Amino acid sequence: MTDVRSARPESHRGRRMSGIGRVLVAVYGVLALAAVGRSFVQIATKFDEAPLAYSLSALAAAVYVLATIALVRPGRTWYRVAWATLVFEFTGVIVVGTLSIVDPALFPHDTVWSWFGRGYLFIPLVLPLLGMWWLAKHRPAANGTDAA
Repeated sequence: MTDVRSARPESHRGRRMSGIGRVLVAVYGVLALAAVGRSFVQIATKFDEAPLAYSLSALAAAVYVLATIALVRPGRTWYRVAWATLVFEFTGVIVVGTLSIVDPALFPHDTVWSWFGRGYLFIPLVLPLLGMWWLAKHRPAANGTDAA
């Protein structure tokens, strides 16, 4: 008898965009839209009040957009981009979160990453960890496609 799993086309095996992966990408997409909208309004209306905070919010928004795209796209290159964005995001949350507690004067207005993402229900702190776990479980195959 033929194994049904081996009969499936290679392009459908082991894709990152299944199950919890879809939920992860959906949450990243919503967070990206929220961060883009917030940073746009902040920069357009009151940039002079907290340029560092609002610039960091814009940077976070760009990282969330790139992470969302990288998580969706197949292949080794996008897998690496996804890892880079998630590590950068987690580092940003830890550094900015710590600085916003240690020296609140640095951030007179909150960023996405202030207080470890408190303004976003701490999702910016937890999401990259979940994303890194997901990526570790779904490595691309040696031929460049998603892993089985």
